Amino acid sequence: MKYSHKAFVRWDDLDAMGHVNNAKYLTFAQEARFEWSHMQHQTKGEKPGIRDREMVVARAEVDFLKGITSGGIFVDVVLWVTKIGNSSFHMVYEISNGGELCARVRTVQVGVDHTAAKSRPLGAEERKFLEQYLIQES
Repeated sequence: MKYSHKAFVRWDDLDAMGHVNNAKYLTFAQEARFEWSHMQHQTKGEKPGIRDREMVVARAEVDFLKGITSGGIFVDVVLWVTKIGNSSFHMVYEISNGGELCARVRTVQVGVDHTAAKSRPLGAEERKFLEQYLIQES
């Protein structure tokens, strides 16, 4: 299953070249990931499936395909999980404007034990949540 989010493009997200600054795409992905992992469960009165405060981004990459040249609009961010490891999971986010794919973001999230300052295994509830969104790449 995929999760969809609407990200608002602020006027100050545009840079001097008149398009969304490259770093903002990671912000769009982060906002979508936060909503995916928290908001949808809170409205149902459930515990979050994945808590960002117990995760860190270990890797992020962005393929820029088409510039977004307007502020004051919403773009679509669709995300899903592509791999679940022992202490990490991989995600893909597609950012589209008006049905046109503008960027593809990939991240690797790692579960962390902040007290021990090291990675930790993903728990059973986290795995169950992630598996709902798992679409393995071919």
